[in-house]
Amino acid sequence: MKFFKHYLMMMILFAFMQGGYSQIAGTAHDFSTESWSPTTNRGCGVCHTTHQSISMISAPLWNHETTVVAGYTLYNSPTFDGTSTITDPGASSRLCLSCHDGTVALENFSGITNGTNFIDHSARIGGVAGNDLSTDHPISFDYTDALATSDGGLFPPTTTNSGLGSSIDNDMLFASRMECASCHDVHNRFGVMHLLKMSNANSELCLTCHNK
Repeated sequence: MKFFKHYLMMMILFAFMQGGYSQIAGTAHDFSTESWSPTTNRGCGVCHTTHQSISMISAPLWNHETTVVAGYTLYNSPTFDGTSTITDPGASSRLCLSCHDGTVALENFSGITNGTNFIDHSARIGGVAGNDLSTDHPISFDYTDALATSDGGLFPPTTTNSGLGSSIDNDMLFASRMECASCHDVHNRFGVMHLLKMSNANSELCLTCHNK
């Protein structure tokens, strides 16, 4: 019985990963033909593994080395009202930055730590050193109804329809905080260019939150 349960769980996970990969195929997160990948599993295996995963609360069965940056230069602007709550990137955003801040090699997964291939500069965030987030859209701050009221240029997230089925808070935020995955979906579930959750034609995505 124990073996059967383990087998069943493995089959469910396999089916899930196969279905997820079919959505990623052909996108920027399709690693199936990348020469830097040292294994035959160049699809889901770059980020996920079924065994001996890295313990990450925000990512199931995580397989990729996480970013080595200890502190980032955070977004700051006189017109940004969320300064009091902005912090170093949250757990889910740090997973994105594990490749996108350019400090960890792309092939550093499944225990490999000495890779030499890094993300292309066109997809890199964080400047030369990989720790400067001051010129990108702010992440890891509280986006609440109170912030929307004080700012005056944002929609209240708990009552505003996101266009994805529920409110901004339910569909786009993580414990009411803005993160990379608030706008992007790494698994391309929405089938939109640049792994966005919706098209940004005519600033549609921006105007989901910004009342300007």
